[in-house]
Amino acid sequence: MVVNILNLIGRNKKLFEKDVQAYSDKIKSLVESSKFLVLGGAGSIGQAVTKEIFKRNPLKLHVVDISENNLVELVRDLRSSHGYIDGDFRTFAIDIGSLEYHVYFENEGDFDYVLNLSALKHVRSEKDPYTLMRMIETNIFNTEKTIDQAVSLGAQKYFCVSTDKAANPVNLMGASKRIMEMFLMQRSQQIQISTARFANVAFSDGSLLHGFNQRIAKKQPIVAPRDVKRYFVTSQESGELCLMSCLFGENGDIYFPKLSENLHLISFAEIAKKYLIVMGYAPFECSSEDEARELIGTLPEQGKWPCLFTLSDTTGEKDFEEFYTDAEVLDLNTYSDLGVIKNNLDVEKEKLEKFKNRIEHFKEKKSWTKKDLIELFNQMLPELDHQEKGKFLDSKM
Repeated sequence: MVVNILNLIGRNKKLFEKDVQAYSDKIKSLVESSKFLVLGGAGSIGQAVTKEIFKRNPLKLHVVDISENNLVELVRDLRSSHGYIDGDFRTFAIDIGSLEYHVYFENEGDFDYVLNLSALKHVRSEKDPYTLMRMIETNIFNTEKTIDQAVSLGAQKYFCVSTDKAANPVNLMGASKRIMEMFLMQRSQQIQISTARFANVAFSDGSLLHGFNQRIAKKQPIVAPRDVKRYFVTSQESGELCLMSCLFGENGDIYFPKLSENLHLISFAEIAKKYLIVMGYAPFECSSEDEARELIGTLPEQGKWPCLFTLSDTTGEKDFEEFYTDAEVLDLNTYSDLGVIKNNLDVEKEKLEKFKNRIEHFKEKKSWTKKDLIELFNQMLPELDHQEKGKFLDSKM
């Protein structure tokens, strides 16, 4: 069944349509005369960016991702929707932190634009010190490494995706991305860099909405928080936002969706109810996980689907969503539905060096605690409002 995602997230028109149309000729001209490397290109946002580039016939488009299966699906999707291009299009199932990637880049690294979409993006990934360290390595130091490589081989622009959770962060995932932005500003003295913060990508891999599809397929209850409201963009819109920032962002710019009547704030529970109705079921609200699991055996045959809508009570959940802070300078005039944060490229070199040295010290010792990492995050970001609630999303259905 084809689902109208815009309708589910409370909108009736595409968010960046005016801006993409206004710059359409310039986008096409830049893409078809340029060479692109997309890192993390088989994730949801990476695939969306790759499609936006591919359909405009670039000279060269290489896609690197650790997920072999997702790369296969990306190629099938492109061949089925857009066919073929004249340029050099290839995919590589490589970990960008590996020796193999280093050798690949040395041999193939003739690119104008390097786009890094690789990330650990889940708040639940901060629950233990080991995954949290991998988040730091992926979101911060792999980014720094790939910037160095882009500089060494003469790329003209580096783009890296951030998150709305980097604005006044309350979780460690958002904090890792904010620190990543700080490292980006430092490296912007060597290469042109831009980035983007944006809302939840509806039905992206691993997201709660993507989980709705999985629950239906596996005949399991639908669960969602009733008190959490979020802004959503579609997969295509995420690709458009990233490409606009990559091609047109000035050094240090952070692009974001402009808050307007076009960007609708909606709760997960509301989307869940709409989704079930579209799928042909009446939502049936349960009072507990046990009741929901029990009723899944009988309700679907009656045209109903058991749901559990709970209050948010886990570590790292933000009460509201924002794309920028009061201290950041904004450009809200250049585009119709895109805003731009204009950074002055101030760099706190000593603070960044101290952070890097401390992480290297932990890894050399092969010993660190979550408390160690939180203390280091707090030193980097005094505004970090992280509260441990003793409960994580993995402890809920």
